[in-house]
Amino acid sequence: MAESNPKTPEPKEQKQEEKNIPKDNLVETRHTVKIGGRQIKYTVTTGTMVLKEETADSNKEAEGEKPRAQIFFIAYTRDVGRDKSKRPLTFSFNGGPGSSSVWLHLGVLGPRRVVQEFDGSLPRPPYQLTDNEYSLLDETDLVFIDPVSTGYSRAVEGQKPVEYHGFKKDIESVGDFIRLYTTRYQRWLSPKFLIGESYGTTRAAGLSGYLYERHGMMLNGIMLISSVLDFATIDFAFGNDLPYIVYLPGYAATAWYHDALPGRHATLQNLLDEAEEFALGQYASALLKGDLLTPQERAVIVEKLSHYTGLSPQFIERSNLRIRDQHFFKELLRERGLTVGRLDSRLVGMDRSGVTETAESDPLLDAVLAPYTAGFYHYVRAELKFESDLPYEILSGRVHPWSFKEFEGQAIYVAETLRKAMTVNPHLKVFVANGYYDLGTPYFAAEYTFHHLGLHESLRKNIHMAYYEAGHMMYIHMPSLEAMKRDLAEFIRGARP
Repeated sequence: MAESNPKTPEPKEQKQEEKNIPKDNLVETRHTVKIGGRQIKYTVTTGTMVLKEETADSNKEAEGEKPRAQIFFIAYTRDVGRDKSKRPLTFSFNGGPGSSSVWLHLGVLGPRRVVQEFDGSLPRPPYQLTDNEYSLLDETDLVFIDPVSTGYSRAVEGQKPVEYHGFKKDIESVGDFIRLYTTRYQRWLSPKFLIGESYGTTRAAGLSGYLYERHGMMLNGIMLISSVLDFATIDFAFGNDLPYIVYLPGYAATAWYHDALPGRHATLQNLLDEAEEFALGQYASALLKGDLLTPQERAVIVEKLSHYTGLSPQFIERSNLRIRDQHFFKELLRERGLTVGRLDSRLVGMDRSGVTETAESDPLLDAVLAPYTAGFYHYVRAELKFESDLPYEILSGRVHPWSFKEFEGQAIYVAETLRKAMTVNPHLKVFVANGYYDLGTPYFAAEYTFHHLGLHESLRKNIHMAYYEAGHMMYIHMPSLEAMKRDLAEFIRGARP
Protein backbone atom coordinates (compact mmCIF):
# COMPACT_ATOMS: atom_id res chain seq x y z
CA MET A 1 0.00 0.00 0.00
CA ALA A 2 1.35 3.39 -0.93
CA GLU A 3 2.03 5.84 1.88
CA SER A 4 -0.16 8.93 1.91
CA ASN A 5 1.30 12.40 2.31
CA PRO A 6 0.04 14.68 5.13
CA LYS A 7 -2.78 16.88 3.96
CA THR A 8 -1.65 20.30 2.86
CA PRO A 9 -3.87 22.97 4.44
CA GLU A 10 -6.19 24.73 2.07
CA PRO A 11 -5.71 28.50 1.75
CA LYS A 12 -8.79 29.08 3.95
CA GLU A 13 -7.41 26.73 6.62
CA GLN A 14 -4.04 28.48 6.49
CA LYS A 15 -5.71 31.84 7.03
CA GLN A 16 -7.62 30.45 10.02
CA GLU A 17 -4.41 29.07 11.55
CA GLU A 18 -2.66 32.43 11.06
CA LYS A 19 -5.63 34.21 12.62
CA ASN A 20 -5.37 32.04 15.75
CA ILE A 21 -1.66 32.74 16.25
CA PRO A 22 -1.27 35.36 19.01
CA LYS A 23 0.42 38.55 17.89
CA ASP A 24 1.84 41.60 19.64
CA ASN A 25 -0.68 44.41 19.99
CA LEU A 26 1.10 47.68 20.69
CA VAL A 27 0.13 51.35 20.56
CA GLU A 28 2.47 54.37 20.82
CA THR A 29 1.46 57.82 22.04
CA ARG A 30 3.44 60.96 22.90
CA HIS A 31 2.93 63.28 25.86
CA THR A 32 4.49 65.93 28.09
CA VAL A 33 4.43 66.42 31.85
CA LYS A 34 5.96 68.96 34.23
CA ILE A 35 8.16 67.41 36.94
CA GLY A 36 10.25 69.54 39.27
CA GLY A 37 9.38 72.60 37.23
CA ARG A 38 10.73 71.10 33.99
CA GLN A 39 8.76 69.96 30.94
CA ILE A 40 9.42 66.28 30.24
CA LYS A 41 8.59 64.89 26.80
CA TYR A 42 8.00 61.15 26.67
CA THR A 43 6.67 58.27 24.57
CA VAL A 44 4.31 55.62 25.92
CA THR A 45 4.14 52.10 24.50
CA THR A 46 1.00 50.29 25.63
CA GLY A 47 -0.17 46.80 24.84
CA THR A 48 0.53 43.09 24.89
CA MET A 49 3.68 41.25 23.91
CA VAL A 50 3.57 37.52 23.18
CA LEU A 51 5.78 35.52 25.52
CA LYS A 52 7.11 32.36 23.89
CA GLU A 53 8.96 29.35 25.20
CA GLU A 54 11.41 27.22 23.29
CA THR A 55 10.14 23.82 22.27
CA ALA A 56 12.29 20.79 21.53
CA ASP A 57 11.10 17.83 19.52
CA SER A 58 12.68 14.71 18.09
CA ASN A 59 11.36 15.96 14.77
CA LYS A 60 13.75 18.81 14.00
CA GLU A 61 11.15 20.53 11.89
CA ALA A 62 8.96 20.91 15.01
CA GLU A 63 11.59 22.81 16.98
CA GLY A 64 10.92 26.50 17.58
CA GLU A 65 9.07 28.81 19.92
CA LYS A 66 5.57 28.23 21.16
CA PRO A 67 3.33 31.12 22.32
CA ARG A 68 2.53 30.78 26.02
CA ALA A 69 1.11 34.07 27.26
CA GLN A 70 0.28 37.61 26.25
CA ILE A 71 1.85 40.02 28.72
CA PHE A 72 0.31 43.45 29.06
CA PHE A 73 2.68 46.31 29.84
CA ILE A 74 2.90 50.09 29.72
CA ALA A 75 6.34 51.54 29.03
CA TYR A 76 7.35 55.19 29.45
CA THR A 77 10.47 56.38 27.66
CA ARG A 78 11.73 59.92 27.99
CA ASP A 79 12.50 61.51 24.64
CA VAL A 80 16.24 62.19 25.02
CA GLY A 81 17.74 61.14 21.70
CA ARG A 82 19.00 57.89 20.25
CA ASP A 83 21.58 56.82 22.84
CA LYS A 84 19.62 55.30 25.71
CA SER A 85 22.55 53.54 27.34
CA LYS A 86 22.95 56.28 29.95
CA ARG A 87 19.24 56.35 30.72
CA PRO A 88 18.15 54.11 33.66
CA LEU A 89 15.35 51.59 33.03
CA THR A 90 13.04 50.47 35.84
CA PHE A 91 10.66 47.49 35.72
CA SER A 92 7.72 47.79 38.09
CA PHE A 93 5.07 45.39 39.39
CA ASN A 94 2.76 45.04 42.37
CA GLY A 95 1.93 42.09 44.53
CA GLY A 96 -1.05 40.13 45.74
CA PRO A 97 -0.44 37.56 44.34
CA GLY A 98 -3.12 38.59 41.87
CA SER A 99 -2.47 42.30 41.66
CA SER A 100 -1.91 44.27 38.50
CA SER A 101 0.76 46.99 38.34
CA VAL A 102 -1.78 49.81 38.65
CA TRP A 103 -0.97 50.88 42.23
CA LEU A 104 2.67 51.91 41.79
CA HIS A 105 1.84 53.06 38.26
CA LEU A 106 -0.97 55.51 39.05
CA GLY A 107 0.02 56.10 42.66
CA VAL A 108 3.64 57.21 42.64
CA LEU A 109 5.82 56.38 39.63
CA GLY A 110 3.94 57.26 36.45
CA PRO A 111 3.36 60.72 34.97
CA ARG A 112 -0.36 60.53 35.78
CA ARG A 113 -1.81 59.68 39.18
CA VAL A 114 -5.14 59.04 40.84
CA VAL A 115 -6.42 61.83 43.08
CA GLN A 116 -7.13 60.76 46.67
CA GLU A 117 -7.88 62.93 49.68
CA PHE A 118 -4.81 64.54 51.27
CA ASP A 119 -4.49 61.73 53.84
CA GLY A 120 -5.27 59.00 51.30
CA SER A 121 -8.89 58.45 52.26
CA LEU A 122 -11.70 57.90 49.76
CA PRO A 123 -12.65 60.98 47.68
CA ARG A 124 -16.19 61.71 46.53
CA PRO A 125 -17.03 60.10 43.15
CA PRO A 126 -16.63 60.56 40.26
CA TYR A 127 -12.87 60.15 40.53
CA GLN A 128 -10.08 62.10 38.89
CA LEU A 129 -6.62 61.78 37.35
CA THR A 130 -4.00 64.51 37.47
CA ASP A 131 -0.46 65.09 36.27
CA ASN A 132 1.97 63.57 38.74
CA GLU A 133 4.57 66.15 39.65
CA TYR A 134 6.25 63.46 41.78
CA SER A 135 6.70 60.96 38.94
CA LEU A 136 10.05 59.20 38.66
CA LEU A 137 10.10 59.64 34.88
CA ASP A 138 12.61 62.48 35.15
CA GLU A 139 15.10 59.98 36.62
CA THR A 140 14.34 56.71 34.85
CA ASP A 141 12.34 55.14 32.05
CA LEU A 142 9.54 52.97 33.42
CA VAL A 143 7.99 49.66 32.38
CA PHE A 144 4.89 48.46 34.26
CA ILE A 145 4.31 44.71 33.98
CA ASP A 146 1.10 42.80 34.68
CA PRO A 147 1.84 39.12 35.50
CA VAL A 148 -0.30 36.46 33.84
CA SER A 149 -4.00 36.59 34.89
CA THR A 150 -3.65 40.17 36.15
CA GLY A 151 -4.43 43.34 34.23
CA TYR A 152 -4.89 42.42 30.57
CA SER A 153 -2.25 39.65 30.70
CA ARG A 154 -3.57 36.20 29.82
CA ALA A 155 -2.32 32.72 29.03
CA VAL A 156 -2.86 32.05 25.31
CA GLU A 157 -5.57 29.70 24.10
CA GLY A 158 -4.59 26.12 24.83
CA GLN A 159 -2.39 27.02 27.80
CA LYS A 160 -3.59 26.55 31.36
CA PRO A 161 -3.49 29.82 33.36
CA VAL A 162 -2.97 27.83 36.56
CA GLU A 163 0.55 26.99 35.34
CA TYR A 164 1.50 30.62 36.00
CA HIS A 165 -0.16 30.82 39.41
CA GLY A 166 2.80 29.94 41.56
CA PHE A 167 6.07 31.24 42.95
CA LYS A 168 8.49 29.73 40.43
CA LYS A 169 6.55 30.14 37.18
CA ASP A 170 5.58 33.70 38.09
CA ILE A 171 9.22 34.68 38.50
CA GLU A 172 10.20 32.91 35.30
CA SER A 173 7.49 34.52 33.18
CA VAL A 174 8.12 38.04 34.51
CA GLY A 175 11.87 37.53 34.18
CA ASP A 176 11.53 36.24 30.62
CA PHE A 177 9.41 39.27 29.72
CA ILE A 178 12.09 41.59 31.15
CA ARG A 179 14.70 39.84 29.01
CA LEU A 180 12.48 40.10 25.93
CA TYR A 181 11.68 43.80 26.44
CA THR A 182 15.33 44.65 27.13
CA THR A 183 16.37 42.88 23.93
CA ARG A 184 13.68 44.27 21.63
CA TYR A 185 14.10 47.84 22.78
CA GLN A 186 17.93 47.65 22.87
CA ARG A 187 18.32 48.44 26.57
CA TRP A 188 20.94 45.89 27.64
CA LEU A 189 23.52 48.65 28.23
CA SER A 190 21.16 50.80 30.32
CA PRO A 191 21.35 50.84 34.14
CA LYS A 192 18.54 48.53 35.24
CA PHE A 193 16.30 48.57 38.32
CA LEU A 194 13.37 46.65 39.74
CA ILE A 195 10.65 48.09 41.96
CA GLY A 196 8.02 45.90 43.57
CA GLU A 197 5.39 46.38 46.24
CA SER A 198 4.20 43.82 48.83
CA TYR A 199 4.32 40.36 47.18
CA GLY A 200 6.06 42.25 44.39
CA THR A 201 9.04 42.50 46.76
CA THR A 202 9.01 38.70 47.07
CA ARG A 203 8.99 38.54 43.26
CA ALA A 204 11.77 41.14 43.01
CA ALA A 205 14.04 39.16 45.33
CA GLY A 206 13.40 36.03 43.29
CA LEU A 207 14.12 37.92 40.08
CA SER A 208 17.44 39.15 41.45
CA GLY A 209 18.61 35.55 41.18
CA TYR A 210 16.66 34.39 38.13
CA LEU A 211 17.64 37.28 35.85
CA TYR A 212 21.33 36.63 36.44
CA GLU A 213 21.28 32.84 36.53
CA ARG A 214 19.01 32.37 33.50
CA HIS A 215 19.67 35.48 31.40
CA GLY A 216 23.02 36.83 32.63
CA MET A 217 21.44 40.14 33.63
CA MET A 218 22.77 42.05 36.62
CA LEU A 219 20.91 44.93 38.20
CA ASN A 220 21.99 48.28 39.56
CA GLY A 221 19.27 48.50 42.17
CA ILE A 222 16.13 46.99 43.64
CA MET A 223 13.44 49.09 45.34
CA LEU A 224 11.22 47.20 47.79
CA ILE A 225 7.99 48.92 48.80
CA SER A 226 6.36 47.38 51.90
CA SER A 227 8.67 44.42 51.90
CA VAL A 228 8.10 40.76 52.80
CA LEU A 229 11.00 38.40 52.10
CA ASP A 230 10.49 36.09 55.11
CA PHE A 231 6.88 34.97 55.53
CA ALA A 232 7.63 33.60 59.00
CA THR A 233 7.58 37.23 60.17
CA ILE A 234 3.90 37.65 59.21
CA ASP A 235 2.49 34.13 59.75
CA PHE A 236 0.61 33.94 63.05
CA ALA A 237 0.84 30.14 63.16
CA PHE A 238 0.83 28.12 66.35
CA GLY A 239 4.36 27.70 67.62
CA ASN A 240 5.69 30.76 65.80
CA ASP A 241 6.14 33.65 68.24
CA LEU A 242 8.11 35.86 65.84
CA PRO A 243 5.15 37.83 64.41
CA TYR A 244 3.96 38.88 67.86
CA ILE A 245 7.35 40.47 68.47
CA VAL A 246 7.82 42.24 65.12
CA TYR A 247 4.22 43.53 64.97
CA LEU A 248 4.37 45.19 68.39
CA PRO A 249 5.93 48.53 67.33
CA GLY A 250 3.33 48.80 64.54
CA TYR A 251 0.57 48.23 67.09
CA ALA A 252 2.09 50.98 69.23
CA ALA A 253 2.23 53.42 66.30
CA THR A 254 -1.41 52.68 65.47
CA ALA A 255 -2.60 53.17 69.05
CA TRP A 256 -0.61 56.42 69.24
CA TYR A 257 -2.16 57.70 66.02
CA HIS A 258 -5.69 57.05 67.28
CA ASP A 259 -4.96 58.52 70.74
CA ALA A 260 -5.66 55.14 72.34
CA LEU A 261 -2.62 54.82 74.60
CA PRO A 262 -3.00 55.18 78.38
CA GLY A 263 0.14 57.32 78.71
CA ARG A 264 1.49 60.32 76.81
CA HIS A 265 4.44 60.16 74.43
CA ALA A 266 6.10 63.28 73.12
CA THR A 267 6.66 61.98 69.59
CA LEU A 268 5.95 58.88 67.56
CA GLN A 269 9.67 58.19 67.28
CA ASN A 270 10.15 58.24 71.05
CA LEU A 271 7.34 55.74 71.42
CA LEU A 272 8.73 53.46 68.71
CA ASP A 273 12.19 53.49 70.27
CA GLU A 274 10.68 52.28 73.55
CA ALA A 275 8.40 49.72 71.92
CA GLU A 276 11.24 48.25 69.83
CA GLU A 277 13.48 47.89 72.87
CA PHE A 278 10.69 46.19 74.82
CA ALA A 279 9.79 43.91 71.89
CA LEU A 280 13.35 42.64 71.39
CA GLY A 281 14.09 42.46 75.11
CA GLN A 282 11.56 41.68 77.81
CA TYR A 283 8.75 40.66 75.49
CA ALA A 284 10.81 38.31 73.32
CA SER A 285 12.30 36.74 76.45
CA ALA A 286 8.85 36.27 77.98
CA LEU A 287 7.48 34.52 74.90
CA LEU A 288 10.56 32.32 74.76
CA LYS A 289 10.00 31.21 78.36
CA GLY A 290 6.40 30.21 77.75
CA ASP A 291 4.86 28.57 80.80
CA LEU A 292 8.14 29.02 82.70
CA LEU A 293 7.23 32.71 83.11
CA THR A 294 6.50 33.48 86.77
CA PRO A 295 3.24 35.24 87.76
CA GLN A 296 5.23 38.33 88.71
CA GLU A 297 7.07 38.40 85.35
CA ARG A 298 3.80 37.82 83.51
CA ALA A 299 2.11 40.73 85.29
CA VAL A 300 4.91 43.07 84.18
CA ILE A 301 4.58 41.94 80.56
CA VAL A 302 0.79 42.35 80.62
CA GLU A 303 1.09 45.88 81.96
CA LYS A 304 3.70 46.90 79.38
CA LEU A 305 1.80 45.33 76.50
CA SER A 306 -1.27 47.29 77.53
CA HIS A 307 0.85 50.43 77.76
CA TYR A 308 2.23 50.02 74.21
CA THR A 309 -0.84 48.62 72.43
CA GLY A 310 -3.76 50.42 74.09
CA LEU A 311 -5.49 47.08 74.69
CA SER A 312 -6.90 46.14 78.08
CA PRO A 313 -4.91 43.91 80.47
CA GLN A 314 -7.87 41.51 80.49
CA PHE A 315 -7.78 41.11 76.70
CA ILE A 316 -4.00 40.58 76.76
CA GLU A 317 -4.37 37.93 79.48
CA ARG A 318 -7.05 36.13 77.47
CA SER A 319 -4.73 36.27 74.45
CA ASN A 320 -1.92 34.61 76.45
CA LEU A 321 0.31 37.65 75.79
CA ARG A 322 0.05 37.00 72.04
CA ILE A 323 -1.90 39.62 70.08
CA ARG A 324 -2.89 38.41 66.63
CA ASP A 325 -3.10 41.05 63.92
CA GLN A 326 -6.75 40.35 63.06
CA HIS A 327 -7.73 40.63 66.73
CA PHE A 328 -5.90 43.94 67.09
CA PHE A 329 -7.69 45.47 64.10
CA LYS A 330 -11.03 44.76 65.74
CA GLU A 331 -10.19 45.29 69.39
CA LEU A 332 -8.29 48.59 69.51
CA LEU A 333 -11.26 50.88 68.78
CA ARG A 334 -14.08 48.44 69.61
CA GLU A 335 -15.57 50.79 72.21
CA ARG A 336 -15.79 53.51 69.54
CA GLY A 337 -17.54 51.14 67.13
CA LEU A 338 -14.60 51.28 64.71
CA THR A 339 -11.95 48.97 63.28
CA VAL A 340 -8.45 49.89 62.12
CA GLY A 341 -7.02 48.86 58.76
CA ARG A 342 -4.53 46.10 58.11
CA LEU A 343 -2.78 47.79 55.19
CA ASP A 344 -3.05 51.31 56.60
CA SER A 345 -4.01 51.46 60.24
CA ARG A 346 -4.59 55.22 60.08
CA LEU A 347 -7.83 54.46 58.24
CA VAL A 348 -10.88 53.11 60.05
CA GLY A 349 -13.87 50.98 59.16
CA MET A 350 -17.35 50.57 60.62
CA ASP A 351 -18.61 47.00 61.00
CA ARG A 352 -22.22 45.92 61.31
CA SER A 353 -21.46 44.05 64.54
CA GLY A 354 -19.30 45.16 67.43
CA VAL A 355 -18.89 41.69 68.91
CA THR A 356 -17.20 39.82 66.05
CA GLU A 357 -13.62 38.59 66.25
CA THR A 358 -12.32 40.15 63.02
CA ALA A 359 -13.07 43.17 60.82
CA GLU A 360 -15.41 42.94 57.83
CA SER A 361 -13.08 44.60 55.32
CA ASP A 362 -9.87 46.55 54.95
CA PRO A 363 -10.41 50.33 54.89
CA LEU A 364 -7.42 50.92 52.60
CA LEU A 365 -8.76 48.67 49.85
CA ASP A 366 -12.17 50.31 50.26
CA ALA A 367 -10.49 53.71 49.80
CA VAL A 368 -8.43 52.95 46.70
CA LEU A 369 -10.09 50.21 44.65
CA ALA A 370 -12.81 52.27 42.95
CA PRO A 371 -10.69 55.41 42.28
CA TYR A 372 -7.83 53.38 40.77
CA THR A 373 -10.21 51.24 38.72
CA ALA A 374 -11.98 54.25 37.24
CA GLY A 375 -8.70 56.08 36.71
CA PHE A 376 -7.09 53.20 34.84
CA TYR A 377 -10.04 52.37 32.57
CA HIS A 378 -10.27 56.01 31.50
CA TYR A 379 -6.52 56.49 31.13
CA VAL A 380 -5.66 53.41 29.09
CA ARG A 381 -8.36 54.01 26.46
CA ALA A 382 -8.82 57.78 26.36
CA GLU A 383 -5.19 58.86 26.75
CA LEU A 384 -3.04 55.85 25.80
CA LYS A 385 -5.41 54.77 22.99
CA PHE A 386 -5.26 51.06 23.86
CA GLU A 387 -8.59 49.32 23.39
CA SER A 388 -9.69 46.05 24.94
CA ASP A 389 -13.07 44.82 26.10
CA LEU A 390 -11.52 42.36 28.54
CA PRO A 391 -11.92 43.18 32.22
CA TYR A 392 -8.71 44.71 33.56
CA GLU A 393 -7.97 42.43 36.52
CA ILE A 394 -6.82 45.04 39.02
CA LEU A 395 -6.83 42.73 42.04
CA SER A 396 -7.87 39.25 41.01
CA GLY A 397 -8.66 36.23 43.16
CA ARG A 398 -8.45 33.98 40.10
CA VAL A 399 -4.79 33.20 40.75
CA HIS A 400 -5.64 31.36 43.96
CA PRO A 401 -4.75 28.88 45.23
CA TRP A 402 -1.23 30.19 44.61
CA SER A 403 1.42 27.46 44.57
CA PHE A 404 4.39 27.62 46.94
CA LYS A 405 5.40 24.00 46.35
CA GLU A 406 9.07 25.05 46.36
CA PHE A 407 8.69 25.84 50.07
CA GLU A 408 6.69 22.80 51.11
CA GLY A 409 7.20 22.15 54.82
CA GLN A 410 8.88 25.50 55.50
CA ALA A 411 8.16 29.22 55.62
CA ILE A 412 8.44 31.11 52.33
CA TYR A 413 11.89 32.70 52.37
CA VAL A 414 13.47 34.62 49.47
CA ALA A 415 15.92 36.76 51.44
CA GLU A 416 18.68 34.25 50.74
CA THR A 417 18.24 34.75 46.98
CA LEU A 418 18.68 38.50 47.48
CA ARG A 419 21.73 37.99 49.71
CA LYS A 420 23.36 35.82 47.07
CA ALA A 421 22.57 38.34 44.32
CA MET A 422 24.12 41.14 46.38
CA THR A 423 27.17 39.00 47.05
CA VAL A 424 27.69 37.99 43.40
CA ASN A 425 27.10 41.60 42.34
CA PRO A 426 28.59 43.83 45.07
CA HIS A 427 27.40 46.92 43.14
CA LEU A 428 23.74 45.99 43.65
CA LYS A 429 21.95 48.41 45.98
CA VAL A 430 18.63 47.88 47.74
CA PHE A 431 16.10 50.47 48.89
CA VAL A 432 13.41 49.46 51.40
CA ALA A 433 10.37 51.72 51.92
CA ASN A 434 8.43 51.16 55.14
CA GLY A 435 5.16 52.60 56.42
CA TYR A 436 4.87 52.95 60.18
CA TYR A 437 1.13 52.22 59.91
CA ASP A 438 1.49 49.16 57.67
CA LEU A 439 0.22 46.12 59.57
CA GLY A 440 0.32 43.86 56.50
CA THR A 441 4.10 43.96 56.12
CA PRO A 442 5.27 45.81 59.27
CA TYR A 443 8.41 47.93 59.20
CA PHE A 444 9.91 46.10 62.18
CA ALA A 445 9.44 42.77 60.37
CA ALA A 446 11.39 44.16 57.40
CA GLU A 447 14.14 45.33 59.75
CA TYR A 448 14.29 41.88 61.34
CA THR A 449 14.64 40.24 57.93
CA PHE A 450 17.49 42.49 56.81
CA HIS A 451 19.26 42.24 60.17
CA HIS A 452 19.28 38.47 59.65
CA LEU A 453 20.23 38.52 55.98
CA GLY A 454 23.73 37.16 56.64
CA LEU A 455 25.19 39.74 54.28
CA HIS A 456 28.93 40.38 54.47
CA GLU A 457 29.71 43.43 56.57
CA SER A 458 31.28 45.25 53.61
CA LEU A 459 27.98 45.05 51.68
CA ARG A 460 25.56 46.20 54.37
CA LYS A 461 26.04 49.82 53.31
CA ASN A 462 24.25 48.89 50.07
CA ILE A 463 20.93 48.64 51.91
CA HIS A 464 18.98 51.84 52.57
CA MET A 465 15.84 51.93 54.76
CA ALA A 466 13.29 54.74 54.53
CA TYR A 467 10.22 55.33 56.73
CA TYR A 468 6.94 57.13 56.16
CA GLU A 469 4.05 58.11 58.43
CA ALA A 470 1.54 56.19 56.35
CA GLY A 471 0.69 52.58 55.54
CA HIS A 472 1.30 49.87 52.94
CA MET A 473 0.61 52.28 50.04
CA MET A 474 2.38 55.16 51.73
CA TYR A 475 2.23 57.25 48.54
CA ILE A 476 -1.53 57.88 48.89
CA HIS A 477 -0.54 60.19 51.80
CA MET A 478 0.62 63.42 50.13
CA PRO A 479 3.53 64.28 52.49
CA SER A 480 4.80 60.70 52.14
CA LEU A 481 4.46 60.83 48.33
CA GLU A 482 6.62 63.95 48.21
CA ALA A 483 9.23 62.42 50.52
CA MET A 484 9.17 59.13 48.65
CA LYS A 485 9.93 60.83 45.34
CA ARG A 486 13.00 62.47 46.85
CA ASP A 487 14.18 59.20 48.38
CA LEU A 488 13.68 57.11 45.23
CA ALA A 489 15.35 59.71 43.02
CA GLU A 490 18.34 59.92 45.35
CA PHE A 491 18.60 56.12 45.44
CA ILE A 492 18.61 55.79 41.63
CA ARG A 493 21.23 58.51 41.26
CA GLY A 494 23.41 56.75 43.81
CA ALA A 495 23.01 53.29 42.25
CA ARG A 496 23.58 54.20 38.60
CA PRO A 497 27.10 54.54 37.19
